[in-house]
Amino acid sequence: MDETTGTGRVAAAAGELVKEYATGGAVVRALDGVDLAFEAGRFTAIMGPSGSGKSTLLHCLAGLDRPTSGTVLLGGTDLTALPDRALTLLRRERMGFVFQSFNLLPTLTAAGNIRLPLDLAGRRPDPGWWDTVIDVLGLRDRLDHRPSELSGGQQQRVACARALITRPEMVFADEPTGNLDSRSGAGVLDFLRRSVRELDQTVVMVTHDPIAASHADRVVFLADGRSTGELAAPTPDRVLDRLKELDRAGVGAGARGDRGER
Repeated sequence: MDETTGTGRVAAAAGELVKEYATGGAVVRALDGVDLAFEAGRFTAIMGPSGSGKSTLLHCLAGLDRPTSGTVLLGGTDLTALPDRALTLLRRERMGFVFQSFNLLPTLTAAGNIRLPLDLAGRRPDPGWWDTVIDVLGLRDRLDHRPSELSGGQQQRVACARALITRPEMVFADEPTGNLDSRSGAGVLDFLRRSVRELDQTVVMVTHDPIAASHADRVVFLADGRSTGELAAPTPDRVLDRLKELDRAGVGAGARGDRGER
């Protein structure tokens, strides 16, 4: 498989996706008819000004938030049609998640945190895949340590391992380097890149950082809850130029009363 072209198979897709929130007596439309497809075996970054809807889009794609209307497909499964229990099981079995806050359990060792989604599903880790993930992330000598005994970068690598240990169809990453220094952040981004190239994963990442986005195969841009184009083979300068164009066009934070980093 060519690193930049993927498989040609759509791993996930949003169709006419709308998400509205009620706030202060008004209705805010965080997503306004988004149509996007995400190819299997590729690394896609989602970017846009504050309030553009990028985190809301990620949460809807990952089944963490239900859209007001539209469809979200994972493979051939429409997430919007699933009852809550079925959606929970699907997330556990077919998705992996990496968040800015790590979300590790402090009472578990690194190994216990990595095994957690398997334990919840009553499954044993595949020994070969376990060794691959642990060694790619350089965690072999940290497996017996608890989160308080690990650096921020090491904790995020544990979170990455936990996201991949079930061999999910999709890995969703929401600002995964936001709490890390530049060196640790670069290590996590390099791993996400390698997981696509060497482990055949599909990664969708929200970021505000042009350098982080440059690790992706493709960057899609949102503004005011709408898709405003994309960039293949991104570089930090090209990403920054596109973000400046959005700013000059007068779209972004506050244009529709959108809230925070949604």
